[in-house]
Amino acid sequence: MSPQKKKPIPFSFVFDYLHPKEPVVKPMFGCYALYLDGKIVLILRKKKDHRADNGIWIATDRAYHESLRKEFPSMRSIKLLGRGPTNWQVIPESAEDFEASVIRACGLVVKGDPRIGRIPRSKSKKPKTGVHA
Repeated sequence: MSPQKKKPIPFSFVFDYLHPKEPVVKPMFGCYALYLDGKIVLILRKKKDHRADNGIWIATDRAYHESLRKEFPSMRSIKLLGRGPTNWQVIPESAEDFEASVIRACGLVVKGDPRIGRIPRSKSKKPKTGVHA
């Protein structure tokens, strides 16, 4: 048996543009989530299903969509997350300005732009049950 090969991280050029920041990378739903200072900032997605949503997902808030869209005209809501706007937005891989937009987004992340990044919801811990001595 040979060891299972890890899937390469898509759009790995983002790490060059996030320097000197060193994001924590965690696999998430077949994608890769990037965290900085306890916030999830980006998800790198390139999968065979829902290809229209491949690209760089930006963790943001609906209140920032309009101002971010001025900087990233190709940014839109993620289709596979359902109808209507979501906090998450995508710069689709298919956009003509994909790489330039992603590089600008990385610059905002490095500068700590408050429009990008969300503190993940904490996982609720179930109370332990059992007999206590």
